[in-house]
Amino acid sequence: MNNFSNLKAKKSLGQNFLKSKNAIFAMIKAGDVSENDIVLEAGPGKGVLTEELLKKAGKVIAVEKDDMLVEFLRDKFKLEIESGKLELVHGDILEFNPATYHLPPTTYNLPLTTYNLQPTTFPSQPTTFKLIANIPYHITGQFLRKFLSGDIQPSKMVILLQKEVMERIMANDGKESILSISVKAYGRPKNIGKVSKENFSPKPKVDSAILLIDNISRDFFTSSVQNNEDKFFQIVKAGFAHKRKMLAGNLEHSKDSLWKGRNREEIEKIFETCKIPPKSRAEDIKLEQWKRLSSML
Repeated sequence: MNNFSNLKAKKSLGQNFLKSKNAIFAMIKAGDVSENDIVLEAGPGKGVLTEELLKKAGKVIAVEKDDMLVEFLRDKFKLEIESGKLELVHGDILEFNPATYHLPPTTYNLPLTTYNLQPTTFPSQPTTFKLIANIPYHITGQFLRKFLSGDIQPSKMVILLQKEVMERIMANDGKESILSISVKAYGRPKNIGKVSKENFSPKPKVDSAILLIDNISRDFFTSSVQNNEDKFFQIVKAGFAHKRKMLAGNLEHSKDSLWKGRNREEIEKIFETCKIPPKSRAEDIKLEQWKRLSSML
């Protein structure tokens, strides 16, 4: 066996290794991992979570960017890799293509050619694809966007992220953001619990939390023929352009083609139909109100 005793977290990659078994078990429980699942693990690190996932999942695909950690994991899980139970991918999770590894989407609502798969790879009852991740915090936004809005969506996501980001995602009652609206449009977020910074090596400056996103799909957009993702997020981004300004003002002065040329009176009439108070700010607007606003245009 190679000597990996000097493996240390790399600050350049934003690494903080999770060492709490309780947090690991909480993540696996939140994901409801079973032998029917293919689990994509982002950022396996030293394989502490990987080891427990292999006991529960039908298969684990672990994506690791760090060269030394990949060698360490190949050595640690040699038997599991040889048996096909674990597939170790050396690469960047943000460049990972689920179709290449035959990960089944939540629903097959697009042609087979979209997924770059052969029909024979589709079982009569598709194996469930779930995503569990302990990722560098600086890529959280990109990571969520990639897997929530991708052609192949996981059925569940369990992510270890900054506690502050968790609070932003779970926000309501006048505290919504583009992030919280985006997550809620694709799935149902749930705060599983706090993970203290003491449970990591090296210790980060902030506490973390476990986020579950369940029921991931595009149902929110497909339930209305007048709604589509691009138009919806176009409107949301225009509404949040200047956070402290009223929503009507942001939209009135937006250069967005959907709003260009509309005066305040016309916008307020649309608001009235959508049951949005005229002096609302973007952070006051709930998901369904954004949907109604989008369907009006």
